[in-house]
Amino acid sequence: MYKRLLNPLLSKSFFIFGSRATGKSTLLHELFADKKTLWIDLLDDVTYRDYSTRPELLHERIAAAADVEWVVIDEVQKIPALLDIIHQIIFKKKQKFALTGSSARKLKRGGANLLAGRALVYHLYPLTFVEMADDFDLLEALQYGSLPEIVNASSREEAQETLRAYVNTYLREEILIEQLVRNVTPFRKFLEVAAQCNGQIINYAKIGRDCGVDGTAIERYFQILEDTHVGFTLQPFHQSIRKRQVQKPKFYFFDLGVRRFLEGLISFPAIEGNFQFGKIFEHFIILEIMRLAEYYKKDFRLSFLMTKENAEIDLIVERPGQRTLAIEIKSAKLVDEVEISKLQRLGSDLKNSELLVLSREPVPRKVQDVSIQPWREGILKIFS
Repeated sequence: MYKRLLNPLLSKSFFIFGSRATGKSTLLHELFADKKTLWIDLLDDVTYRDYSTRPELLHERIAAAADVEWVVIDEVQKIPALLDIIHQIIFKKKQKFALTGSSARKLKRGGANLLAGRALVYHLYPLTFVEMADDFDLLEALQYGSLPEIVNASSREEAQETLRAYVNTYLREEILIEQLVRNVTPFRKFLEVAAQCNGQIINYAKIGRDCGVDGTAIERYFQILEDTHVGFTLQPFHQSIRKRQVQKPKFYFFDLGVRRFLEGLISFPAIEGNFQFGKIFEHFIILEIMRLAEYYKKDFRLSFLMTKENAEIDLIVERPGQRTLAIEIKSAKLVDEVEISKLQRLGSDLKNSELLVLSREPVPRKVQDVSIQPWREGILKIFS
């Protein structure tokens, strides 16, 4: 059991969003271990049937639970109508709710208002290297990801089979059961193609041709993955907000193990030094920075820089009140001077910026205005 970095304020109601199996329920059980709590799990078939038939049952159950401090509702998106009732109860009775959800899409589609600001919103992700501390193993994380159940697996075979069950029962089937997509075959194909395109600029038309649907359907599929917290887009950087929005983004899956399973690579070890290893390492670093920015409540804006000549900076981190970070991510144990020069050349056009390489070099060094840091130390400095 790992201590999570997410620490919700307990002074008012809140949502915790995140993909399935990130540990939302476990975190709430820890938070409310010494509090009188009414638990409602909408993944339980009987409970779901009761509340979907009569959402007003919530009033009656709370009234019967004397002096309850918190009401926890797991996977609240399964019955969006409950949110209107929750809103009334918060307003009239000052009752506090902790609500978990793995899909914002169904809430949006149901017209739910997310309690009109009466509840805080948090996100929970797979485990970070900070949370795992001395137990963290980079090669294992690159191979299998860091969902809690995978990290706690007793063997690699168990980790692989758990990922298989996760992808097959949740990503491929439950999204269909929830009627987020209607056509089964192209969506299943899309998941595999999206994993192969992870970290690349999205070409909706090309992916559509590979999946046998048009680009509009592919754009909708990517939005489903974002709304179900299975992935996120990284927008292109530009000094102009207008131009930033026009260009095409990259897409990243929320977990490395899920991505590698969808690619069909989960049984193959991540081999140091090859191109694929470098792309996985880059994905890992971006995930860690994104997760930690959320947990440490940093209002960072993350993006990437791509020139018309296809020269690229992997990650731009805009920090309010601080210099912008231009970050190259290299899996090498000794970063090539050519890569350092490239970052200097591209970074010179960024106003008020710091140039940083996060790598597997064991000792920090500096080449002119470029700081080369061991990835772990470098990330911790970003958030210090």
